Amino acid sequence: MKLDNATLLITGANRGIGLAFAKAALARGARKVYAGARDPKSVTLPGVTPLRLDVNSPADVAAAAEAAGDVTLVINNAGIAQFGGLLAADAEDRLRQQLETNVFGVLRVSRAFAPVLAANGGGALLNVASVASWISSPALAGYALTKSATWSLSNGLRNELRGQNTQVLTLHMAFVDTDMTQGITMPKSTPEQIVARAFDALEAGADEVLADEMTQQVKLGLSAQPGVYLQARD
Repeated sequence: MKLDNATLLITGANRGIGLAFAKAALARGARKVYAGARDPKSVTLPGVTPLRLDVNSPADVAAAAEAAGDVTLVINNAGIAQFGGLLAADAEDRLRQQLETNVFGVLRVSRAFAPVLAANGGGALLNVASVASWISSPALAGYALTKSATWSLSNGLRNELRGQNTQVLTLHMAFVDTDMTQGITMPKSTPEQIVARAFDALEAGADEVLADEMTQQVKLGLSAQPGVYLQARD
């Protein structure tokens, strides 16, 4: 998958990592970038095509697939993170909200655009997961659960889409300096760093990209004794 002359759809493209994806795609020579957002007026980047797209709305997703029939790369970036443990009084409601966007939203968009990608030669899906796919903490336990599911969803989609020559790349990273992490005091990558590594991996034909050192160390720790995912975290 090459960015030069590609046509992209990016969900959640109005800010944060999604906005960085849109800027980098244009800089790498993309022919067209559809910038999906719940409110198209919130998309202000010159050179992109705003597109109304709430990934939780089947009607929006179907309309987007109809409107953007020339897409060759779909970036499933839209996601939410809510603080709170799994035993909190509102844990079930928070988890359902996060699953709806982070898992079912990715599935919904991927299913709608799979025929589009097939018709355009195969193309690619890039799904934004997290280092939280493999480690959890009480503060972000629900979010971690959904990102584990996103990881597994991407693996399943890759198996099913291989026959139509669609590349599926899963992006994992730790904390990134966006609005979502404003209340977290931890080392953070910039969105531009993460996006550059993701696009480099995509163009290299990779299935997975570990976009920072922390994520690389965690992935290596999955086979440690005890596994990194078994270690207690605050």
